[in-house]
Amino acid sequence: MKVVFITGTDTNVGKTLITGMLARFLLQKGYQTITQKWIQTGSTLDIDTHLKLMNVKKQKIKNYLPYISPYSFRFPASPHLAAKLGKNLVNVNKIIKSFRFLQKSFDSVIVEGMGGALVPFNDKSLVIDIAKKLSLPVIIVVDNKLGAINHTLLTIEAIKRRKMKIIGIIFNNCHKNVSKIILKDNIEIIKKLTGEEILGTLPYTKKRDFLYKNFLPIGRRYLKVLHTQP
Repeated sequence: MKVVFITGTDTNVGKTLITGMLARFLLQKGYQTITQKWIQTGSTLDIDTHLKLMNVKKQKIKNYLPYISPYSFRFPASPHLAAKLGKNLVNVNKIIKSFRFLQKSFDSVIVEGMGGALVPFNDKSLVIDIAKKLSLPVIIVVDNKLGAINHTLLTIEAIKRRKMKIIGIIFNNCHKNVSKIILKDNIEIIKKLTGEEILGTLPYTKKRDFLYKNFLPIGRRYLKVLHTQP
């Protein structure tokens, strides 16, 4: 069973894109794969983007939709605020049961997190702690820019403090005009300081087919790491 929690160093770093591409890669490798978004906020549904990237019609997985998105709130904000404004508290047991149901039905479940690693879903609890309860290994998506070093090190520290396994880091070049020296050095210094696996880097582009071609080595590296980890 290939399960993973995909978190980021911030919001809008490419988690949705990478979740969908990883699912597409695993499907092409013959694994029955589904994605999950525990708490969706805002009017744009990340699951729809996943399915589009996976080339899977929504009709095909309609029976699983209540489990794929256990909670959805219209206000675009942190889950704790969106839930409060939506007057619907998030029940951790509902999320866990939804994940377990998908886990029994598919070879692989890829969970996209919300925002960065330490995002709350109520006044006391963080989303990452649900992933901890489920013993999910983590992929960290980094917005590769000036400031990425600090954001990444803090994210790694928070995950390690919870004794969660980090599968690796994906650097996403989200911005057009960032110094190539900075982009390269971010990867090198984070690798030296942490020793974490660098799964790869995605270039800046708006062409999704081109992006997926660049993702293929990352997908292969992901499988290799899974097969070598205890």
